[in-house]
Amino acid sequence: MAGPLYDGFVPGRHPIDAYGNGGFRFAEMSHKGSILALPSGISKWDVAGASALDEEAFRPVLAEAEDIEILLIGTGRNIVPLPEPLLWRLRDPGMRLDVMQTGAAARTFNILLAENRRVAAALIAVA
Repeated sequence: MAGPLYDGFVPGRHPIDAYGNGGFRFAEMSHKGSILALPSGISKWDVAGASALDEEAFRPVLAEAEDIEILLIGTGRNIVPLPEPLLWRLRDPGMRLDVMQTGAAARTFNILLAENRRVAAALIAVA
């Protein structure tokens, strides 16, 4: 298995092969920490917990919003509601949002990706 993300980014759409133990496996690589799975590729995401979820954290998502139909947000082991202003900011470009536990978000991402849907995921790593 390859090392962590090259320069923090791997291009292309890849299913999440595994999650837990503080990271994720995808594209024959493993990565410790949180990730963004966007239409352009998968990148490291410098968010360690739900308390860090703000508009700045979602800037890369908003930059690709026109290519995203559904955004799945994995908030860790527990579902953590996002502040209403942030929800509206993310919905404004037309994305549908679903906030859930990281494991459920990763599984749902894989299903929607296999259906060739325009899906993205913001996934907080869980131990």
